[in-house]
Amino acid sequence: MTKRSFSAKGARATECLGLIHIDVCGPMSIQARGGYEYFITFTDDYSRFGYVYLMRHKSDAFDMFKAFKAEVENQLEKHIKILRSDRGGEYLSGEFQQYLIDNGIVSQFSAPGTPQQNGVAERRNRTLLDMVRSMLSYSTLSISFWGYALQTATYILNDVPSKSVPKTPHELWTGRKPSLQHLRIFGCPAHVLKGKTEKMESRSETCIFVGYPKETKGYYFYSPSDLKVFVLTNAKFLEKDYMNNFVPRSRIVLNEMSGDTIPREVTQHNPIVSSDPTQDQQPTIPCRSGRVRTQPE
Repeated sequence: MTKRSFSAKGARATECLGLIHIDVCGPMSIQARGGYEYFITFTDDYSRFGYVYLMRHKSDAFDMFKAFKAEVENQLEKHIKILRSDRGGEYLSGEFQQYLIDNGIVSQFSAPGTPQQNGVAERRNRTLLDMVRSMLSYSTLSISFWGYALQTATYILNDVPSKSVPKTPHELWTGRKPSLQHLRIFGCPAHVLKGKTEKMESRSETCIFVGYPKETKGYYFYSPSDLKVFVLTNAKFLEKDYMNNFVPRSRIVLNEMSGDTIPREVTQHNPIVSSDPTQDQQPTIPCRSGRVRTQPE
C-alpha cells in the first residue's frame, strides 16, 4: 500500500494569536556560542510573524513557550487561542498540557506520520536554516555563531514581504510598516569606537557585525581581539569593500541530528565547538587591498 499524498489545507486564522505554530529543532551538529544546541520557533498563522529562542536542552521548550506567551499577549493585548505542534514529547507532557488547559488554549497535534499538518513551522525552520548556512558562508565567523545568524534571519523574515500574507509580517503584527534602512550585511566588518584609549592608540577597532539586539536600538558586534560580543549604536560598516573582496565558503555543514550521537562525517570535519569564547576560532577580517580565501568547512 502506498502512502497517499497530503494536499489538504486548514483554515487560516483571522487575527493575530488566533493560531500559533510551534516547532523544536535540534540537537544541532555544532553547538552555538553559549552552549545552545536547540532552538524553538513560534509562528503566528495570521501574520506569519515569527519568534525564535535558543535552548540548551529540549526540555526548555515549556519555559520558552511561557516566556513567549507572556510577551506577545502583553504586547498585543490578546490571548493565544490555538497552539499547533507535532507529537513531540516536549508538548505531550502533563505539565505542558495542563498549562494550556488552565489558560484556555486549544492544543492541536499533527497526525502520526503526517508532518505536513504542521507544515508552517516545518517550512519556517527549513527556511531559517537555509538562510543561516548562506549567511555563515559569506562570513569569516566560525559555525558556532549560528545562533546569532538564526536570530538575524528571523528578524529579516519578519520585515520582508511574504507570499503567504498580503503585507509584511511586521506590519500585520504591529500595524506599522517596517524600516529597512538600518539593515546590514551579516558578518561584514565595521569600524567601531573603542572606550578609553591611550593617546597614541587607535581610537577605533575593526569588529564584525553579528546581529540586532532585541533589548535596545543598535547592533551586535564581535571583537576578534578580545573574543566578545557587545552592543553599539554607531559604526562605519565596510559592506562594499567586504562584498567586493570576499570569496564565500563553498559549504557550511550545519544539520539537525536525528540521534543522540554526532554522525561520523560531522564529527570528523566539524567537531562541536565549545561555548567558551576563548576556544572559538578567531575570524579573519578581509583587507581592502586583496581577497581573503578560506578553506571550505
